[in-house]
Amino acid sequence: MKRSCQKFIITSVLFLSGCTLADVKVNVVSERTTLENQVLGSYNALSDEVLLVASVRGVEPSGTVKTAPRRSREYQNTVEAIETIAFHADDVELFKRLGWVGEDNQGFLISFSMDKGNVPAEWKNSADRFKEEEFSAIVKDVNGARKVVMQRVIDTNENLTKEDLPEIRKVFGKLNRENALPGDKIQ
Repeated sequence: MKRSCQKFIITSVLFLSGCTLADVKVNVVSERTTLENQVLGSYNALSDEVLLVASVRGVEPSGTVKTAPRRSREYQNTVEAIETIAFHADDVELFKRLGWVGEDNQGFLISFSMDKGNVPAEWKNSADRFKEEEFSAIVKDVNGARKVVMQRVIDTNENLTKEDLPEIRKVFGKLNRENALPGDKIQ
């Protein structure tokens, strides 16, 4: 009896040791796979369109001027908004380095005081050229442009409606946080 019990245990151990559990891979799917991907896809498509518009030749090989294709006013506003954001990108970056602006959680810039007393020497000349009015105007222009882009993302994505705007703003806020450099003020 003892011998058969030992055989049973040894056989069981050998049998079970040959069994393995299936290799389980766990993929954590974040919210980025839904709304954020829709927003990123729409935004990237808009940015790509602006690049294409900027790179199209305006003259035919024969020398005649090409007429630009008709675009909607909303499309033109979006192109201007993306250009505004790109045009002011260096200034906004400087403002962030100086601590004059930060990113809120809704995808917009938030202004802080223009403290020119603590400006590092390498940025002193750049910082000194900005007056309060120009600083405020740049922040206002960039925020207005961001608002236009957010609206265009909704307009060009059939799965989004104006009721999604608060969530769209949060997505842009999150993207801005993810792209923030060390030392940037973020909400």
